[in-house]
Amino acid sequence: MARAKNRQTMNKVARERELRERREKKQERKDEKKRIAALGEAGIVDEDGVEAEAGVEAEDAVETESSGETATA
Repeated sequence: MARAKNRQTMNKVARERELRERREKKQERKDEKKRIAALGEAGIVDEDGVEAEAGVEAEDAVETESSGETATA
């Protein structure tokens, strides 16, 4: 008797994989957007969507610039 199970073509498998990858990337973008919005509501993100640095690091950068020294990591 012939094989009862139909096999998917490689093109169909590739299309399904690409679709799955696109959906995962879209979900990641949505999650990132939600995270930025949540931080923005808490007042942690500036208007460009960039997270503000925590207090001590920002103060160190200002002190270094005002004293004329260059910071090295």
